Amino acid sequence: MTRQEAALGRAPLRLVLPAVLAVTFLAVPLLALLVRTPWSDLGVRLTDPAILDALRLSVLTSTAAVVLVTLVGVPLSWLLARAEFRGRSLVRALVIVPLVLPPVVGGVALLSAFGRRGVVGGPLYDAFGISLPFTTAAVVVAHAFVALPFFVLSVEGALRATNREYDVVAATLGASRWTTFLRVSLPLAGPGLLAGLVLSWARALGEFGATITFAGNYPGTTRTMPNAIYVALQSDPDAAIVLSVILMVVSVAVLALLRERWFDQAVQGARG
Repeated sequence: MTRQEAALGRAPLRLVLPAVLAVTFLAVPLLALLVRTPWSDLGVRLTDPAILDALRLSVLTSTAAVVLVTLVGVPLSWLLARAEFRGRSLVRALVIVPLVLPPVVGGVALLSAFGRRGVVGGPLYDAFGISLPFTTAAVVVAHAFVALPFFVLSVEGALRATNREYDVVAATLGASRWTTFLRVSLPLAGPGLLAGLVLSWARALGEFGATITFAGNYPGTTRTMPNAIYVALQSDPDAAIVLSVILMVVSVAVLALLRERWFDQAVQGARG
């Protein structure tokens, strides 16, 4: 106990008890999932072709979504953190909206935009016969839609935490703004960039509502891990539990990586 803590005294019981209740509320469902897991036949279920297909599709589409998110998210993060322009607050609000939007509503919005009769999808289908919904590409788009805000907020925060004086020094030495971005701003924001990659990948891996609404639930094509859990829960609860445990392990691993490596580096970089 530090000297300041000793001076403050013990934490009030009326605050400790609700806090313990909150932790218990969060921990019990996770522990119950582990207790109900069929550990004896876990190996057999993990080699089930349906589970392997769902896992493979989830990893591939989530990775593809992260690549797409990175290509558009890094420039957007830089604009929000470094450029002054009218409507910046509105753009940032639009980035945040998918975080609070119900996933099913996000799927309906994607259908309205990219469906065969959508604002963008309609002309594409009429002119070129391109139909995006209910395809593997639709899964990638749905994943990118929900993952992009996590990436942008992480990278923008990292860019804002870095000292802008380095950009000014680079400019006075003759570096263009593009060169400054590549060689100064982006390396300094590296921990935040890595954290954004991991967070957005994990978010894409666990996406369900927008995916099943916009891409459907076809085995081998659009049935990702969350979709497979939904189907298995109705006919084979043990399989649903196994799939849920896999996603829970991935989530815990992501949190461990962020806390032990990149998150600490990001904090140290911000202090420096």
